[in-house]
Amino acid sequence: MVLKRGLFLLLGLTALALGLLGIVLPLLPTVPFILLSAFCFARSSERLHHWLMTHPWFADALTQWQEQRAMRKGLKRKAMVVSALSFSVSIIVVPILWVKGLLLVMALVLLWYLKGIPEIEG
Repeated sequence: MVLKRGLFLLLGLTALALGLLGIVLPLLPTVPFILLSAFCFARSSERLHHWLMTHPWFADALTQWQEQRAMRKGLKRKAMVVSALSFSVSIIVVPILWVKGLLLVMALVLLWYLKGIPEIEG
């Protein structure tokens, strides 16, 4: 049991770090990593889970996701626009054609996933 909690804690901390990096780096999606860290912290560290669930940056979105499996309409739109812009910049900057294609596929899959998430008005 201790090993399982330790693995969830390590995965949660890694996901949190990647999510925080995703705020400033274009190709790292913030929301999925923060959701993963909340999931892992719920199974490993009550203190870290509480901290994440009450953090001013993430609390509303995490609570809405946990209770309703939905996102605020504005947050969803912002996630789609920022994702599209960051992938567009990456596609323009990358010189290798097959990597551009891979980035385009990744962007389309992410946007399709985000589009399918139910919306909360407000």
